[in-house]
Amino acid sequence: MKEFHDITWYVKRITKEMPEDIRKPVPQRLLGGLAYIIVITGCMIAMKQLNMNVIASLLFSIILGFSFAAMGFLGHEILHGTVVRKPWLRNLLGGLAFAPLSVSPRLWIKWHNITHHAHTQDVEKDPDAWISLEQLLKSPKIVRWVYTLPLNFRAFISFLSLTFTFSMHTMRMFFTYISEFKSKKFGVWLQMLVPWGVWIGLLTYVGFNKWIFMYLIPLLIGNFIVMAYISTNHRLNPLVPVNDPLANSLSVTVPKWIDVLHFNFSYHVEHHMFPGINPKYYPIVKEKILEFWPERYFQMSLVKALVALWKTPRIYYNETEFLDPRNKNSYKSLGNGLDIKNITYRKSKLNTN
Repeated sequence: MKEFHDITWYVKRITKEMPEDIRKPVPQRLLGGLAYIIVITGCMIAMKQLNMNVIASLLFSIILGFSFAAMGFLGHEILHGTVVRKPWLRNLLGGLAFAPLSVSPRLWIKWHNITHHAHTQDVEKDPDAWISLEQLLKSPKIVRWVYTLPLNFRAFISFLSLTFTFSMHTMRMFFTYISEFKSKKFGVWLQMLVPWGVWIGLLTYVGFNKWIFMYLIPLLIGNFIVMAYISTNHRLNPLVPVNDPLANSLSVTVPKWIDVLHFNFSYHVEHHMFPGINPKYYPIVKEKILEFWPERYFQMSLVKALVALWKTPRIYYNETEFLDPRNKNSYKSLGNGLDIKNITYRKSKLNTN
């Protein structure tokens, strides 16, 4: 992809082609959140009252983990203002939806809405962008050593770490941005500590053995589901000089029922082009993108995207290539020669020591 356009360029061209009412908030989405709250509460009450065996407990943990992730997806759309508009209500409901993952709504707006969306795939400014070779070479020795391990082993560890990466990255973002809140700093601290206080309180109430199945395992599952999407959103895409959603983002496909349960979170190109439109309408946005720029639109199944992530390294050699520092193999990115059906590499001559 040689030509880039910013978000405004795309929006101007297709907004007039879409129904005007799709920009309105959709408060009915809260019914989905209510359903998940009922499921979460019901599962936890059942697990507290019944003496379940390990298999039954794990089954309930899976249901809870799936619900935790889905609530996070709902929290994401609430905090973009596409469900309710009033800031105080948006933050309250967004905080409740993100409570299973213990994310402060004000932190999320600063980190995700303001910073990530404005600087997507800018290696210096995007808090979610993967590191470049230059950044790796300036990293501590232990980090550089990790990247000398075999690619498949690193991929295995990376996928295993998806079970806690979202929570870990949230804490990193908290300490990155907390100083910028100034007079509102106390409120952000409170928004982070209250959910953790609830989950620690649950631990003291039900005991460690039940808490593992009621919260810890579901949290790991929820992290994995959320990160399975987030990892595929941009990590196969190139770094870009312009915030071009058709160059820096990838939409994935999942079965329709998964889209319903996950609030259309799979439509990520659409989200970066129109973050202020509720995901309920992203199929309409997708139709228009495919009508205007079918050759620029990146889409693949979630499974294929995860397989491609496994087979490619996560260091940016340059704007359009990834590098495996162990053997100096470089791989193309989406739009620059990456073929997910036949992933190939070339030898680089760069000294990474």
